Amino acid sequence: MREAGDRPDDAGPETEDDGAPDPDAELDVDDEADEAEVDERHAIDELGLPMPVLAVETALALLAHGTVELVGLLSASTNNALLGVARLDGLEAACIYKPVAGERPLVDFPDGTLARREVAAFETSRATPWNLVPPTVLRDGEYGEGMVQLWIRADPAADPVALVVGEDPVLRPMAVFDAAVNNTDRKAGHLVVVNGGHVYGVDHGVTFSPVPKLRTVLWAWRGQPFADEELAVLHELRAGLDAALGETLGGLLDRIEVTATRRRLDRLIEAGVFPQPDPRRPALPWPPV
Repeated sequence: MREAGDRPDDAGPETEDDGAPDPDAELDVDDEADEAEVDERHAIDELGLPMPVLAVETALALLAHGTVELVGLLSASTNNALLGVARLDGLEAACIYKPVAGERPLVDFPDGTLARREVAAFETSRATPWNLVPPTVLRDGEYGEGMVQLWIRADPAADPVALVVGEDPVLRPMAVFDAAVNNTDRKAGHLVVVNGGHVYGVDHGVTFSPVPKLRTVLWAWRGQPFADEELAVLHELRAGLDAALGETLGGLLDRIEVTATRRRLDRLIEAGVFPQPDPRRPALPWPPV
């Protein structure tokens, strides 16, 4: 982690990686960059920053209206994510601030939209009973508009890679969610397991593409029928897109992306099963950890 100070540098264009397409491939945990990302999260947990467990509405008020003191730049981040502490009326909590100014251009997503996609993913999670994405807001900050998300302390004894490899059913809701939001980057390192076993997902900047391009390590249930609860959640999301959730996403995403989300949910509900990898596209993000 580097200290915060200078404005995040604009980086060169980033392209979609044609990584390994085999969903049965074993996860490679030997990559030094991947290990650095995991180690950095654990190192942050040891900094002694305030990391209280907060009710969602309390966390949203803190993130939206509190002051954010920046602590440092996450060196493993590709989009200049900054660690900070949000403070409001005596309450304080660690958070992540990702300014739009620090987003790297992508060939397959419009420039300056990743922060809004992170918030859209939270709002979609919020419309389910699963609590999969930490509280996230869009607000102004030291380097301009960006997303601010509550930092979630991971259980140091938990191993998300082991959950993925072991096809742990605790990950099924996340797999359903990723299919709904068309997540193109669900790595094992984007899963945060907390004390008690609940799993959060983070890093949702490349979601809601109108083009089907699900890339995830959570293919264990591909082709299997949705459980009744999972199908009920998909129905709730689809109904929400014609009501409050649709209005919320309409303020964060392009109209065609919201329409594509409706159609994607219609297809998932009609099929009644977890999606299969598209043989024309990479099935896994790369690297997958």
